[in-house]
Amino acid sequence: MTGKQELIRKIIDIEWDMFRNVPNIGGTAVCQEDMNTFKIMRLSQAMSWSEAALASYLIDLTEAQESIRNLLTEKYARMMKSTSPLEYALIEHLLPPMAIEHLVLIENIVKLVLEWEQELLERFPNLLKRGRPIYSTDDAPGITSVETYLRGELSTYSLRTLKLYYENVLKQKYENINGSEITLNYIIKHYGFNSLEEANQKLKDTRWER
Repeated sequence: MTGKQELIRKIIDIEWDMFRNVPNIGGTAVCQEDMNTFKIMRLSQAMSWSEAALASYLIDLTEAQESIRNLLTEKYARMMKSTSPLEYALIEHLLPPMAIEHLVLIENIVKLVLEWEQELLERFPNLLKRGRPIYSTDDAPGITSVETYLRGELSTYSLRTLKLYYENVLKQKYENINGSEITLNYIIKHYGFNSLEEANQKLKDTRWER
């Protein structure tokens, strides 16, 4: 196992424990019992990260554990600002405040990632339309866009991790690498497809959440 693989394994182990303990109205959600899908999605996302960003995020997670914070609970709470604004207004005061530098980095990252997502939508429309909508304008109760999900997740990272993540995204952009394509490639290969082109052609009736 490489150093990067070991980092990812440790991250997913902690994230899965946090995910299973995210409070949910109505009791445990079905997805909170589906460890296999969770691991596929989180592994696929992590593969586009640099080792430095992964190592920093692992520190975020371990420090959160020591402080009895559930970063995944906070992530889903942040998403409610767009998906359920009335409910979000009731819990906003419970979430840690973010500095201006934090917010600026998040928006810079979101802008670049959404460009990647739009590019993938244009190249693989049948495939992308089976996942989340790209933009937060399409959010609704029960429907969370890539934009809102990403912004919610980034809001749980430390400033150190955000800076490293942004450096990684900028490096990929400079090298004409689509980071979202790396993630999507790993996802579709876990579901038996050999390429994005093949998945785009064959996947017409199945929908998954990224």
